[in-house]
Amino acid sequence: QVKPQFESRVNRTYSIFKAIVYKTQVVAGINYFIKVQVSDADYVHLRVFQSLPHENQGPSLVSFQTGKTRDDPLTYF
Repeated sequence: QVKPQFESRVNRTYSIFKAIVYKTQVVAGINYFIKVQVSDADYVHLRVFQSLPHENQGPSLVSFQTGKTRDDPLTYF
């Protein structure tokens, strides 16, 4: 759901956009930290916020880190 948000922020499109692993952090909603494969060897880390259900809003891309590898640890950023 956040692929279009990410692509517009980096001004690029990706044919591969596959979530590999994720972690969550409960706040006033949920922060998801997601490692996403965007090519054979390139990965990005996304921080996505999902508000509480009663707010009726979709997930939003808060932050991202590019230039990651499959072996880079997924940490808070």
